[in-house]
Amino acid sequence: MVQITPKQISSFIEPFRVEPGRRVRLPKDFDPSGTRQQSKSEAKAILASGVGLLADLQTRLAAQDTYGLVVVLQAMDAAGKDGTIRHVMSGVNPQGVQVSSFKVPSSEDLDHDYLWRYAKKLPERGNIGIFNRSYYEEVLVVRVHPQILAGQKIPPKLKGAGIWERRFREINDWERYLSDQGFMFVKLFLNVSKEEQRRRFLDRIDEAEKNWKFSANDSKERAFWDDYQKAFSEVLSHTSTEWAPWYVVPADDKPFARVAAAAIIADALIKIDPKFPKVPQEVQAELQAQKIALEAEAPTGASPDPNEVALAEKAAKKSGKGKHGKAKKGGAA
Repeated sequence: MVQITPKQISSFIEPFRVEPGRRVRLPKDFDPSGTRQQSKSEAKAILASGVGLLADLQTRLAAQDTYGLVVVLQAMDAAGKDGTIRHVMSGVNPQGVQVSSFKVPSSEDLDHDYLWRYAKKLPERGNIGIFNRSYYEEVLVVRVHPQILAGQKIPPKLKGAGIWERRFREINDWERYLSDQGFMFVKLFLNVSKEEQRRRFLDRIDEAEKNWKFSANDSKERAFWDDYQKAFSEVLSHTSTEWAPWYVVPADDKPFARVAAAAIIADALIKIDPKFPKVPQEVQAELQAQKIALEAEAPTGASPDPNEVALAEKAAKKSGKGKHGKAKKGGAA
């Protein structure tokens, strides 16, 4: 299996990062097609390696229980959000991951501030929370469709000029506050081209088993493509910060997009660098006492501690020695 290092991950994802303060213009500044440097089989191998790394990091994140990770997924329809979640998080413990999808706000939601329903779904410390669409809809779909804003229970004088700049500031401040509380953000924009979206829509129509994925509303929203590109450009320009940067992932190539998403999430966890808690000395002493008692119960002919034997063999293999501690051919004597 292909093994990837933290340095390789950091280098790989850097072109997708939106530098804070940068003025973004879509689609000019980020190519939805990206540049494939691997074959599909290599991409799958890298993804498998990334998923394995994520599983290990998530286990440590849960054990440490001090940080939380919020993954924000935004995209146009058919960009591959669901598939990205399914493939990238396939190896992690489902108990430590919560996926939240946000539809049309309820009457209860509208009776609160616009961030209220998202705050309720934030992950607990030690967990990963994935927002399949998020509070950024409040500066995307709400901006593209002014009638939605008109229906929100906001004082009329607060719906006028300056509302989008104000919301950008509010979102930045909210993410900064949560970052200061130990919650790290990974914000992914899956950047699909208009032509690739058209192809995927046709695929959903032509293949009977995919018909359920398509709705007439998808085509209606497609008519607002340019408006959405402008809205996304504004979001990326105003809300990519040092504490919560955006990553624009080329999404025309699904395998490549999944590899990139896995790498970006892994990079965030590597930066957190979660550790297993250290057990106090008195507890360690008790563990050793229990170990002696359990070893004494070993049946005749059985190893007192088979785990100890397995760990020794694993360590020998890792150091390049054989089963009996002898150096392998070509290794050091």
